[in-house]
Amino acid sequence: MIGASIAKGLSIGLGQPYLAVNHLEGHLLSPFFESVGEIEPNVSLIVSGGHTLLVDVSGVNAYRILGQTLDDAAGEAFDKVAKMLGLPYPGGPEIERHARSGNPARFNFPRSMLDSRDHNFSFSGLKTAVRYLLLKLTNGSAPSAEQLETQTLDDVCASFQQAAVEVLVQKAITAAKAREVGVVTLSGGVSCNRELRAQLGSACNRAGLRFLAAPKVLATDNAAMIAFAAGLRFGSGFISSVAEEIDPNLKLA
Repeated sequence: MIGASIAKGLSIGLGQPYLAVNHLEGHLLSPFFESVGEIEPNVSLIVSGGHTLLVDVSGVNAYRILGQTLDDAAGEAFDKVAKMLGLPYPGGPEIERHARSGNPARFNFPRSMLDSRDHNFSFSGLKTAVRYLLLKLTNGSAPSAEQLETQTLDDVCASFQQAAVEVLVQKAITAAKAREVGVVTLSGGVSCNRELRAQLGSACNRAGLRFLAAPKVLATDNAAMIAFAAGLRFGSGFISSVAEEIDPNLKLA
């Protein structure tokens, strides 16, 4: 609220336009930060701690949500599983670190909604499957990283990560083919995950699709992506009123 008030004051005092930006739009457009030219039609996968979305993007301010998580966001699932394992917060980077030394095929976790014939996601079942496995591995006691052998901990992380990544990748490719677009973009904090970037990039290459990911320095919430989105909106003729109220539930589309 303070930041928005300052921006409005600067707008009035300097006689400059004011633009209100949905932070999800900042993520959505950030893969084009280093590109020259207009925003290409694409299917965008936004993956963060609070959101997991597939969005059909026709241009600036022309978005249609194709699918979203019905429960936990992917990043939220990573953090909750890390907490179960007694790993430090934020959990996503910790799981990724352990997964590098793990066997992603050791534990067969569910790939929820992979064959749902829509573009929605669900990660609560995957999280629950990890919980039950940990209880089994620790004989019913509260699980922690100290109770598991190092290799077992790494294998749990790798198997969980692979299950989540596989769903994200296949859903994104399916949506891109359904929309008949040639570009798939990836953004949001979870897009920093190396395995997600690598597997989605490889899947796009096999499907004949161009893959763009937000630079890692712009993947988590940041001012640069908001300024970039505002600049694109202004260049497309959009402007906001300083009388606009802050809307924490503002819809992307």
